[in-house]
Amino acid sequence: MISRLVVVSDTHGNRRLLETVIKQQSTAKLLVHLGDGANDMQAMLPWCSVPVVQVAGNCDWSSLLPDEELLRFAETLLLAVHGHKYDVKSGLLKLSATARRRNAKVALFGHTHQPLTRYEDGLYLVNPGSLGHGGTYAVIDFENGGICPTIISCR
Repeated sequence: MISRLVVVSDTHGNRRLLETVIKQQSTAKLLVHLGDGANDMQAMLPWCSVPVVQVAGNCDWSSLLPDEELLRFAETLLLAVHGHKYDVKSGLLKLSATARRRNAKVALFGHTHQPLTRYEDGLYLVNPGSLGHGGTYAVIDFENGGICPTIISCR
């Protein structure tokens, strides 16, 4: 059986697209919002049927959300961050090292607005891009120990 994780980031006020993603992915087991749109996600929570995990981004100034979350999904450990505190615009070395040190198999990050799926020596790096500015998000399907990340465009 497939367990689907939906990952969004950098909604930057585009609640219409966030609502579309939530409706399209209503069978997902979990939605992770990686920041820069904490208020957007909070506005959706009253009717969202998918459980949600959120972290704060650099534009979520008044947010009390954590900067990162280490979570277990489908028997897999994931590190979720916005990315600004890991200098992801300059490279992924710091993020990769932290994920490995924490035994995560997947590192989820945003901030760059550039979608990315990469596999490096046992670690998946996934950036859904910017839902608000680029109209992209990620789904990650977990099945029989396999991990399959995909970038989806809403435009």
